[in-house]
Amino acid sequence: MVEILGLGLNRFQGRVAPEIGKLCPFNVEMSANELQAEDEQGWEFFTLFTNCTRLQLIDLPLNRLGGVLPTSITNFSTQIQWLSIAANGISGVVPSGLGNLINLSNLDMGENDLHGVIPEDIAKLTNLQVLLLANNQFSGNIPSSFGNLTQLQLFSLSNNSLDGPIPRSLGNLKNLPSLDLSSNLLTGFIPTEIFGLPSLTDYLLLSDNYLSGVIPAQVGSLKNIQTLNLSKNNFSGEIPAAIGGCVSLVWLGLADNSFTGSIPNSFGNLRGLNTLNLSRNSLSGTIPQELGNITGLQELFLAHNHLSGMIPKVLESISNLVELDLSFNILDGEVPTRGVFANMTGFSMAGNHGLCGGIRELELPPCQDMPQKRWHRGLLRIVLPIAGTAICISLLLFVLFLLKWKVTSEKTKTDSFIGLTDKYPRVSYLELFEATDGFAPTNLVGEGKYGSVYKGSLSLPTLRNTSVAVKVFTLQQSGSSRSFLAECEALRQVKHRNLIDIITCCSSVDTRGNDFQALVFEFMPNYSLDRWLHQQTDEQLHKLNLIQLLNIAVDVADAIDYLHNNSRPSVIHCDLKPNNILLDSDWTAYVADFGLSKLIGESMNISGSYSGSSIGIRGTVGYVAPEYGGGGHVSTAGDAYSFGVTLLEMFTGRAPTDDMFIDGLSLHLFAEMALPDKLTEIVDAVLLEVQPYENTANYDKILACLASVVRVGISCSKQTPSERMSMKDAAIELHGIRDVVKENYV
Repeated sequence: MVEILGLGLNRFQGRVAPEIGKLCPFNVEMSANELQAEDEQGWEFFTLFTNCTRLQLIDLPLNRLGGVLPTSITNFSTQIQWLSIAANGISGVVPSGLGNLINLSNLDMGENDLHGVIPEDIAKLTNLQVLLLANNQFSGNIPSSFGNLTQLQLFSLSNNSLDGPIPRSLGNLKNLPSLDLSSNLLTGFIPTEIFGLPSLTDYLLLSDNYLSGVIPAQVGSLKNIQTLNLSKNNFSGEIPAAIGGCVSLVWLGLADNSFTGSIPNSFGNLRGLNTLNLSRNSLSGTIPQELGNITGLQELFLAHNHLSGMIPKVLESISNLVELDLSFNILDGEVPTRGVFANMTGFSMAGNHGLCGGIRELELPPCQDMPQKRWHRGLLRIVLPIAGTAICISLLLFVLFLLKWKVTSEKTKTDSFIGLTDKYPRVSYLELFEATDGFAPTNLVGEGKYGSVYKGSLSLPTLRNTSVAVKVFTLQQSGSSRSFLAECEALRQVKHRNLIDIITCCSSVDTRGNDFQALVFEFMPNYSLDRWLHQQTDEQLHKLNLIQLLNIAVDVADAIDYLHNNSRPSVIHCDLKPNNILLDSDWTAYVADFGLSKLIGESMNISGSYSGSSIGIRGTVGYVAPEYGGGGHVSTAGDAYSFGVTLLEMFTGRAPTDDMFIDGLSLHLFAEMALPDKLTEIVDAVLLEVQPYENTANYDKILACLASVVRVGISCSKQTPSERMSMKDAAIELHGIRDVVKENYV
């Protein structure tokens, strides 16, 4: 009689012979092969195992079983203790009835394509020590009854589509050393009961959700936890000083939230911390000297905040610090030269225009005159607003005297301009003229309906030798001034890592006395996405690979999702297309050109449309939503349409205005008709090269991912607005697709 059927870690391929299911051993170990079971016949061996009354373990992970999960999984003997079918690509729903397997201690269904709600009756398995359901497509709420699984020692529901709140009942899992609920759609506060789990020592991962509220002081109770990741949520308020009591922390992530206030000095107590990430918040104040107490710190990320003052010299004495990102704050003063500051590869400080000194490669001004400069800057902060106010009043009186009928529009212009110049450095027409060599044609990098974009280099005290893109508006073009004001208003309202960040603006007159309006942005060395999708015959550019395209798609989806759902007020872009997607040196994508955008605030109705008056067509032919052509109201669904078309263009290599799209054929229909059997006929051939994939199995997974991307594009670009996928759902889908591709891409 067979006791153990050990066939694991081989390279067995194909279907499993049904007769194996009749052997009825104690343990079945068949992991890490290439076994297949696409249909009911392929799963027959598995169903026959359910007749084995003494079977205690069945271990089938890391195969290619696939197909729909058979309902027979609920029919195993109550003697079974271990059941793993992870990493197989199995689809379908988990049937009710698993709660009958009362002796089960390990249940692993992770890394499949299972969907639907998680069955409540799993909560009956009170002997469970391991419950892994991560990397599937489960939806609905986390069952509150899971609080009954008090023996759990490993629990992960990450990378699903679970929504609703985190159940307070999870505070009953007193034996749990780790909890991973990251990358879902969870909302609400973190229950304080979670912070009271006495055995939570390994990690608490809640990142990539929609959790909100403040972090309570009870977080300090996690004195033995090693990893705490709350990044990419909607948390607000101040970072609690109580985190300084989590003295066992090795990794702390609080990035991509809306935290305000200063960095707690108590972080200096985290002597064992290796990584601290506070990027992309709204933190202010100075960088605490106490961070120098964290002698083992290896990575410190503080970028994209409002931190001010000098860089603490104590940071250069942290010998283990190999990566430090302080970019895009308002730091000033001398840059240290030792430690991490001695090597530009590990130190980033872009966007801090008051810094001086440092190593020669930084090309910063010397600091010997800094005391006088600080005094002058303080004086200028007093004098400039007074002088500016006097000038504005004089100009306003002049305009009122000459052009009374323009009072309303001029007030709007002045208000918008003040809203920007209060926050950003001032720059004149002559400075922009010099920066672009007189707006020379050789510096022209792009043209549009409302203006032209020039590359330049500014040499102001606050912007030393910064490569910039200067967008000069053609004010003779009807609607150009309105586009300038719309872009100013939108850009001062929004803040996201994938939205173009304005450096400053200029509303002045040129040397001939004509009105002059321009916006200044950071220059993007890889220009626009359109340049890489549709290369000119004289250009020798490489094609973007699959990972690059997916990263760009995720970046853009995240940005538009933010505009629709997390910006206050909400923003509709109205002109999303490859020309308005810019790429920096590491291929990070930034959505640009808000000249047609609409701030909708409280005017958004339940359908996601703007309830103001109809404005006709907004956008570009081929990308503009069809309902806009009939005078429909702008809506988030309109942006989703533009994104869907852009996504299809990225992966097929065909623009929506291609000559082939005639007689009713569109890019949407072209893609829709190709699925599921003719995918390889429409996808850009570069993405189908076999070389980047390790083996045929990986290539098949990549093809499935490409099909999923195309489906997202199709879902977003449907003719009827109500049928389109939302940008939030599109972003979630694309994140999941990218994760799978990265696992199978060499």
